[in-house]
Amino acid sequence: MPDRQRIPPGQTQTQHWPVMSHGATPGFDPATWDFRIFGAVETPRRLVYEEVRSLPRATISADFHCVTAWSRLDNRWTGVLARDVAALVAIKAEAQFVLVHCDGGYSTNLPLSAFLDDDVIFADQHDGHDLEPDHGWPLRLVVPKLYAWKSAKWVRAIEFLSHERRGFWETRGYHAYGDPWTEQRFA
Repeated sequence: MPDRQRIPPGQTQTQHWPVMSHGATPGFDPATWDFRIFGAVETPRRLVYEEVRSLPRATISADFHCVTAWSRLDNRWTGVLARDVAALVAIKAEAQFVLVHCDGGYSTNLPLSAFLDDDVIFADQHDGHDLEPDHGWPLRLVVPKLYAWKSAKWVRAIEFLSHERRGFWETRGYHAYGDPWTEQRFA
């Protein structure tokens, strides 16, 4: 029986986790992979794979809502909280937005306040197992309160911005924010 209190309007609950991607799944080489934090920060950073894996770990439980109208409840995500990643750099006062850059030319934008929310996590595990490559291995941003296109796969960088710059799907007509409870699917 679906838990209707947790499923936004226009959504259907699923037990599966469908793979939704634009383009091919990128390869991963831990020897060359890096993660950059740059833009409106005092001290840009570049972390190698092992440095990211050694950051403080957290686990959250959150529902996941796809713009294609499915919702998967009670996902357990493990990784590094976005606010802990942001704490690695001194964010400048003018920073109001974040652009998340990913392998494959994908990106997504968020207001800084949404990015720093308590439940936003850079996950490398889902439900106790390493993410599958098709689901974003080695690093996926998870933004539970927004549609899943904001939960970008194959993350490689965070760019802090003083102004909004739209990401991949946002420049193709998707809503800039993406709140599933108000059905912000399209601009």
